[in-house]
Amino acid sequence: MQEKLDLVHGRGAGHNPANRFERVFYETDPEDVEPESPAPTTQFYKDTSRTIIVTNDSPDVGFDASINPYRGCEHGCIYCYARPTHEYLGFSSGLDFESRIMVKEEAPELLRQELSSRKWQPQVLSLSGVTDPYQPVERRLKLTRRCLEVLAEFRNPVTIVTKSRLVTRDADLLGELARHDAAAVFLSVTSLDGNLSRVLEPRAAQPSGRLNALEELARAGVPTGVMVAPVIPGLTDHELPAIINAAASAGARFAGYITIRLPFGVAPLFERWLEQHFPEKKDKVLSRIREIRGGKLNDPRFGSRMKGEGTLATAIHDLYTLACRKAGIGGERLQLSTAFFRRPGNQQGLLFD
Repeated sequence: MQEKLDLVHGRGAGHNPANRFERVFYETDPEDVEPESPAPTTQFYKDTSRTIIVTNDSPDVGFDASINPYRGCEHGCIYCYARPTHEYLGFSSGLDFESRIMVKEEAPELLRQELSSRKWQPQVLSLSGVTDPYQPVERRLKLTRRCLEVLAEFRNPVTIVTKSRLVTRDADLLGELARHDAAAVFLSVTSLDGNLSRVLEPRAAQPSGRLNALEELARAGVPTGVMVAPVIPGLTDHELPAIINAAASAGARFAGYITIRLPFGVAPLFERWLEQHFPEKKDKVLSRIREIRGGKLNDPRFGSRMKGEGTLATAIHDLYTLACRKAGIGGERLQLSTAFFRRPGNQQGLLFD
């Protein structure tokens, strides 16, 4: 008997898989789940974290320090590598990740406190990294904007990666930072196919909206780039040249790509999603992912986890490189400056020896 697949309208995941840290798990009877079930109402919880800047020593991550005003992401991208982080909170990496959002209400105040400390050594901060800082609730709460206000006051450089057009709301602050070589924004584009995007990233902006955001930010003087992430072999890899070209036409100066990563519970969620939406492509897609991941669906090793290994991974890299060369994008290296960092009240302004 074929398994009945759940499908929740407007969500990436259709169910909540077991939390790998919990012994007890409640599983809904599949026979009680109606097709096209209404999406669960998003719930927001107060995150009482007392620090906001998080550091990492990963050799294949392009930043050493980051801030995330939210945990969990309502965009609901089915492939999101950050889904398993919700399990540390006692939630599931499935529907919980996109419908139970932790909100760091004091993020701007904590950021001001940490930047004011003499212990803070000015460096580029990534305003993202785990979840999207411009997910839907940001329109109302404005935590990301308030964090940017703090960063602009201190002139601390920041990079942003987002799938939301809402980032253009903050073009004034980003432009102010950019005048001091202290801001850059990457729009993450997975596909130019609006129909595919609608089921792959159900609550993120449509591809056309992300390209429009690139154009608007570029006009505001903000250095922009495109992050083709993730590249999904057998499903979206053929779109690399078109995405790079469209982004360059919209004013993007930088580019990057990441091949799909499926850690822990993300792999079965993605397999189930393929069965729901692209059953005819499921075997091909999974086979090609295994081809670049040493026969598995995920390879967490530094040095290979972002791009993969083998003939197919090399072919994707070569396609990306050729596309960048033809579009005239990605040739220059993104460099932000800490030279203009200041702490409010410091009469000398610049704080470097």
